[in-house]
Amino acid sequence: MDAFLDILKILLPAAVVLYAMYLVVKSFISKEIEKARLEVRGRSIETVLPNRLQAYERMALFLERMHPQNMMVRLNVGQMPAVEFQSILLSEIRNEYNHNVSQQVYMSNESWELIVSAKEDLILTINEATSKCNEKSTSTDLSRLIIESMAAKPVDPISNALRYLKDEIRQTF
Repeated sequence: MDAFLDILKILLPAAVVLYAMYLVVKSFISKEIEKARLEVRGRSIETVLPNRLQAYERMALFLERMHPQNMMVRLNVGQMPAVEFQSILLSEIRNEYNHNVSQQVYMSNESWELIVSAKEDLILTINEATSKCNEKSTSTDLSRLIIESMAAKPVDPISNALRYLKDEIRQTF
């Protein structure tokens, strides 16, 4: 029995010391893992932040280029039939959108939804304005109808999306 107590006197303090060392090592390892995680996150932010800012810039440019006043001036290069001009406008919108669709990865869902909604609203407005034209209507007539339709809306979806985008950039940066 004395041998058992002697062994217990040695093993019990050793077990306490071993447990304390386990807690110290576990705490040290946890702190090192957290430090490494923060370092990786910091490097990630250094890489992603410029891409994210560039995405916001590109989508602001997309919205500006898509605004009817800007698009009409840029694309209306003569007296062409309204239906042909409609085709050019829709093609331009879709090409610009397809060129920038990957930017959604860097943006909030709300921003992206507003951008897509503005694009779809503009396409709808162009199609509605074209349906009001007759066979002899020109691109100038269609341009006028589109701009009037956009002006009649209580909220301009393109300007609204651009405003939201700018606000989001200001909050992030």
